[in-house]
Amino acid sequence: MPSVSEMTHMFGVGRSSMREALRYLEAMEIIRVENGKGIFVLEVDTFRFSGKVKVERERQSLLAILEVRKALEGKAVELAAQRISAGRVKEVRKCLEEYRKLKESGEDTSMVDLMFHRHIIKAADNPILETVLNSVSELYEKFFNDPLGDKQLFDATYEFHFTMFDAIAAHDTKNAKREFNKLMNAIESRIKQFKPA
Repeated sequence: MPSVSEMTHMFGVGRSSMREALRYLEAMEIIRVENGKGIFVLEVDTFRFSGKVKVERERQSLLAILEVRKALEGKAVELAAQRISAGRVKEVRKCLEEYRKLKESGEDTSMVDLMFHRHIIKAADNPILETVLNSVSELYEKFFNDPLGDKQLFDATYEFHFTMFDAIAAHDTKNAKREFNKLMNAIESRIKQFKPA
């Protein structure tokens, strides 16, 4: 490929923007940059390239949605720990029992996982917050509908549903928030490290 300076001139962009684009292409295994030697295009078939671009777009989308989840659902967890009713505690326990059964039998847990999070949002007892979260439900559901083509992607979060709920049921806001953050951090880590098969 042409040098960085030639390409900045060709495309009318700054050096830092060009270097960032090249780092992205190198991370996608489209090119190889060898200091002092040049920039080399790797042999990449179109199908593999378009698949990598698609996965990268979805990864970025999930990370952006995750930022919204952390803010809005984090507040819902905090409020749920303060306000959860005895009736709601029973509902969530029943949901978690279903989650456990599905997990132990190796079945798909994505919908019961989503149901758990919806229960927590309802337990916050804030109709405005619930409405805001429902307004982005289509985006929200991306986490539970085959994210990055791998339904097992978020298996690492399983235990945090139980520890977070235990803290919520005990009206322990601090620990509920801490367990929620562990769950979100596990998701973020999985998304960032995900490599398609």
